[in-house]
Amino acid sequence: MTLSRRSVLATGAAGTLTLTAGCLGFVLGNEPLEFDADQAAPAEGTLENTGYSEETVTQETLERTEEIGGVERDFEASIWTSTYLKAIDYRGQTRDGSAFAAVSVPGMEVVGRSVNPLDEMSNKELLEEFLSEVDGEHGDIRDIQHENSFSLEILDDSRDVDTFVGETDLEGESIDVEIKITSFDHESDLLVLLGVFPETFAQESANVELLMESAEHPVEN
Repeated sequence: MTLSRRSVLATGAAGTLTLTAGCLGFVLGNEPLEFDADQAAPAEGTLENTGYSEETVTQETLERTEEIGGVERDFEASIWTSTYLKAIDYRGQTRDGSAFAAVSVPGMEVVGRSVNPLDEMSNKELLEEFLSEVDGEHGDIRDIQHENSFSLEILDDSRDVDTFVGETDLEGESIDVEIKITSFDHESDLLVLLGVFPETFAQESANVELLMESAEHPVEN
């Protein structure tokens, strides 16, 4: 039984769960309650214009157990992650130096409260959660610090974007990188848009912002 992008209605005294038809297995604790997200991704035309290409598109399942109405119940959330890379020339060699990711996590609400562990995370916490999606060839990013915040028009609304800076390794040398991230609710999903690029490639700052502004959700496959 899957509920796509819908909150589960649950009420009742003494912790008794009353759910929509088809959820009996969840009420009895015999099966998890499932939530599905819709894929988010930058527009194809913007990817082409900025030089980014699709690397991976995955749909994974997040499993979680929460106490609802005094009893423990299991939940499963289907999460979309779409990643994109752009090659850069560095010291005469071509490397995947810039990366972008679009993550879509379903809203998970039961008994009027969220059971989504990501809902209360700040952009810094979400960055730590999803940064591995865009680490690329250079490896882990360290010494991450917040630099500034600004707003972009994304999916017909003004969204807050945070800029962070950090360090990573490329060809055995430490380099500075810039990270831009925004997160917001759209069509009952939580969207996280994230871009990483070397600070010396200043043009990529504008390109990442263009990718964010072009985001589509849900993606028409």
